[in-house]
Amino acid sequence: MNVPTGLFYTKEHEWVNIEGKKVTMGIDDYAQSSLGDITFIELPKVGDVCEQFKQFATVESVKAASDVYAPLSGKIIKVNEEVQNSPEIVNQSPYENGWFVVIELSDEKEKDNLMDSTAYQKYLEENKE
Repeated sequence: MNVPTGLFYTKEHEWVNIEGKKVTMGIDDYAQSSLGDITFIELPKVGDVCEQFKQFATVESVKAASDVYAPLSGKIIKVNEEVQNSPEIVNQSPYENGWFVVIELSDEKEKDNLMDSTAYQKYLEENKE
């Protein structure tokens, strides 16, 4: 599994890239691999507010439909229209081109509830099925 350093992760396999108050979010390599070929993605709209660990998006694949949970709370300031039009981008590039949304972070302390790449890699190894 590809687990880039510098990002933060959740136990539900979402990732975030934090740049000050601007946070990019998506699902990670493990999630896209587990889902298989992604066929549909439903994202929130610009201006919507997401809450940490609450459902904010839906991903459908040939295997299943899955809720996606917000790693951090904030106001949606940008939505990746490309993944809605071509959801397979998430399978090909979950971190670079397959991001879901950018939010304006509302509570920096929430970062303490996430794992860095080292902790996440360990979590994956300990929870192999």
